[in-house]
Amino acid sequence: MKKPKRASAAKAKKGRKISAGRSKSATKRPAKPPRRGASLDGTKDSAKIIRGLRSKLKAAERRVAELEAAADTDFLLEIPNRRGFERELTRAIAYMKRYRATGALIVLDVDRLKPINDSFGHAAGDEVLKAIVGALTRQVRASDVVGRLGGDEFALLLWNLNETDAKAKAAAFEQAIDELSFVFRSQNVTAGASAGVALLGAHSDAGRALEEADAAMYVRKARRRHEPRIRLVSN
Repeated sequence: MKKPKRASAAKAKKGRKISAGRSKSATKRPAKPPRRGASLDGTKDSAKIIRGLRSKLKAAERRVAELEAAADTDFLLEIPNRRGFERELTRAIAYMKRYRATGALIVLDVDRLKPINDSFGHAAGDEVLKAIVGALTRQVRASDVVGRLGGDEFALLLWNLNETDAKAKAAAFEQAIDELSFVFRSQNVTAGASAGVALLGAHSDAGRALEEADAAMYVRKARRRHEPRIRLVSN
């Protein structure tokens, strides 16, 4: 008779465990949904990252623009170098082809710059070049372009000039540079310039225009050797 009692007691104990487990599972709270703040925080973080990336992109674009400008600019004279000037010339000719505009290209070579460098040093030559750029820029319009092709050679892109006006402008540039005077080591020094002209229009090509103006400049330089010039150095 004792064995059945023990079995019933075990069954009763097992029943209590089952019922206890059911009560616990019944009373267990459901999982909470994600807080609204958590998703908002994620959105805010994403927006912050996007703003940061945009800021870095703008800074990179500014840096690229600065490097491109530096690559197109003469470091000493702060005017377009050959690369920058040729780009401006190509753009100008494209505009002329589209709108039937005209202009002139003047290539100008500084006379006697090498003797100045040899006699007084490159710092003196740099001073002469800066003064020449100042003399040129004072005689051109804001739409015109003054560039340095290299060494002692300059180029000017001038808008809306016929052949007569362009040649007169080239002569005026020569005169302005001839009249410049410098004092190095207590000595008066003058330079000079020779200019060649090429007309620009709808049928122009940048490379050929530069070659034409350069050839005209050398012809002019040869003629100026036989003209009376101010001496390089005078006491």
